[in-house]
Amino acid sequence: MYIPKNHNPYAKVYYRPIEVALRWCNLMAHEAEVLDASWHSSAMLSEIFPQWPCLHANAERIRDAIHHRELPCGCFGMPASINATDDYNHVTIRHTDLRLWMSRYYPDERPAFLFGQSHDQQGAISIGSYLALQADRDTLQLQVKNLEASYKQILDKLKVAGLEKESIHDLLKANSKVSDRSETAYLHIIGAMVSLFLDHSPSGKPHSVFRSQAAIVDALTAHFKNLSGITKRTLDEKFAAAKRSLNNS
Repeated sequence: MYIPKNHNPYAKVYYRPIEVALRWCNLMAHEAEVLDASWHSSAMLSEIFPQWPCLHANAERIRDAIHHRELPCGCFGMPASINATDDYNHVTIRHTDLRLWMSRYYPDERPAFLFGQSHDQQGAISIGSYLALQADRDTLQLQVKNLEASYKQILDKLKVAGLEKESIHDLLKANSKVSDRSETAYLHIIGAMVSLFLDHSPSGKPHSVFRSQAAIVDALTAHFKNLSGITKRTLDEKFAAAKRSLNNS
């Protein structure tokens, strides 16, 4: 078989579909983690690794090509006919067949593990570097999207509880000294909200994106850091007091 002189060290004689997707996305640094997850749940890559959307997309491209007989494949490195119901963990694709398929259907994409680095590419950014930057960009965009969703959820829940920013300001202005009874009520509200955020529905679905009290504190300090009292130390103290108040009620 033909493998370019300057081929990527990750080139092989044949690959499993997930191994192709990994190399196509330049995610070999995470190979062990991805391979372990795909072996147990290959159909849920987008949920297990949402930070790498290209991984799921490229895996689906390969599956589709195999299903429609565009990409020759076998089983355990040996020629074999593959049915749509076969376990894709055992399907293998020869390097030469993969190279021809990529050249025909994705001529603008030339992964280094298949095509190596040409002389024309040596003075420019490599496809591997480009894919790494693209993966980093996708990860950052996903993080920004998650932060925006978390911020909106916090605001929505505060409004539902009647604790909008204006209401809190008016309450503090009208009551310079909070009575013991009112303080207990506020602690109950805070404790109940934190408990609600971290709880699950009867079906097991989380009520919010937060998985711990520390995550709530981080989100609050990130979005309301200019407000008096919104500090990690103060929030930790208040949340702890609220938890004790709930337990003692």
